[in-house]
Amino acid sequence: MDELSPRLRAVCDLHMAELREYSGRHEYDGRVQDLSPDGVRTGLARLAEANATAEPLPDAHDEAQLAAFIRRSEVEYGELELHRSNPLYHLGNLDLADYDRDYAPQAQRDEARRAHLAAWPTAIDYATDALDRVSAPVAGSLLDVITGLAAGLPADAEDKLRNEALAAHARLVQCIRDAAERGDPDAALGPAALSSLMGGAEGMSVDLGQLAARADAERERLMARLTESCAEIDPGRPPLEVSRDLVRDHPDAGGVLDAARKWTRLAIQFTRDHDLVPYQDGECLVGPAPESRRWAMAMMSPAAPGEPEGPSWYYITPPDPAWPASDAEEWLQVFSDTTLPGITVHEVAPGHFSHGRALRRAPSQVRRIFHSAAFVEGWAHYAEELCVEEGFCADDPRFAVGVWLEALVRVTRLACAIGIHTGGMTVEEATRRFAADTHISGAAAAAEARRATFDPTYGRYTWGKLEIMDLRDRATKQWGAGFSLQRFHSALLALGSPSLGLIGTVIERG
Repeated sequence: MDELSPRLRAVCDLHMAELREYSGRHEYDGRVQDLSPDGVRTGLARLAEANATAEPLPDAHDEAQLAAFIRRSEVEYGELELHRSNPLYHLGNLDLADYDRDYAPQAQRDEARRAHLAAWPTAIDYATDALDRVSAPVAGSLLDVITGLAAGLPADAEDKLRNEALAAHARLVQCIRDAAERGDPDAALGPAALSSLMGGAEGMSVDLGQLAARADAERERLMARLTESCAEIDPGRPPLEVSRDLVRDHPDAGGVLDAARKWTRLAIQFTRDHDLVPYQDGECLVGPAPESRRWAMAMMSPAAPGEPEGPSWYYITPPDPAWPASDAEEWLQVFSDTTLPGITVHEVAPGHFSHGRALRRAPSQVRRIFHSAAFVEGWAHYAEELCVEEGFCADDPRFAVGVWLEALVRVTRLACAIGIHTGGMTVEEATRRFAADTHISGAAAAAEARRATFDPTYGRYTWGKLEIMDLRDRATKQWGAGFSLQRFHSALLALGSPSLGLIGTVIERG
């Protein structure tokens, strides 16, 4: 593991769980972060001291990327103190799922998992000390997730270790249950806080009014594209009605993994044939999600930049056989012949898996370690529409339909996050918005609306995609005959996962 300067170490120490998994900083294995109010203040003070005495990095882009990550830390922990109002920060601190990944020998990972589990009582002390501002909507939305943490405990844990962890977990569950019953009924951050939260991490200022208007315009564009694509299948019927019929055509639970493997193979081959990304190597395996990750329907777990070479895993979660038939059917519609191809492009190639291969070659520590979530998800979302443009499954309009459907869900997230946190939109109103503007309804629409309360930046998929598309337009104009997708994508991914406000480096240096 490469050594870090005091400034980089101080930043990393404030984001231990995130950097352990997504950057491969396994010096944090078996450890929990002190997320108590005093612990966070100490971490911020250490960062301020290290930042004040550090020399700027030799590369101006890397210095700006590091500065954005420092600003993110100051906003999240210092100005907004989200570790006191959002249990997600503590969920990450308790998460044992990373040790299921095969980045190191099994015995080494098992030992790290045991050490981490042994630290659960301490981490939960930090959590219960900190979580004094949790709103009732946030607590209610996360209660089942927090309760379900106990299901991820390793089966081979010693009785004493398990019992101490379960006792601590019960205290955390009760803390969140109390907040669900007695917390502030208003989950809104407010316009200034949301703008600061979104812009700080991305090295830019955010005008929420303009972004909301942009979301509305994108929704209209996507609906027009969906109408065109659905007309190729069943002209004359409303597009969302056609779409809701299409997603009912899906493999059964036993066929989901085979379908995912087929689309993984096709997506990787198409990406190679069209030379869409700078690196075409690596192994992407498809398999059922481990127990600790079964909350995710589909996700990529790549070989992280700081890890030895190894396979990346495209995890798929078929419905539980014990579920009621209606719940299983709703779950399986995600894996329909219309939507699974686009999801696979997003997760695999030229999306997250391809991005992960580039991250391993990023030319500096900063680019390998610090990742903008808006860029990461924006890139994968951009990859979906890119494949429509380049002709993936051009003879089957269902692929394009699936891309537009997923995009409509994501742009509705952006609109609802802004509405709930700045415009007085209620969760019930957001639920109706999802039901009206997307193909999902019922419990799925309600779950998407509730997510806005505890994940206020979940509009990052659309925001990141739009910024990348704007940058591509600029590169097309400025590079003229020298523009190619391969050149543009190579230059962009060489920046790692840059903050959205810094992606213009592609033009400046291109």
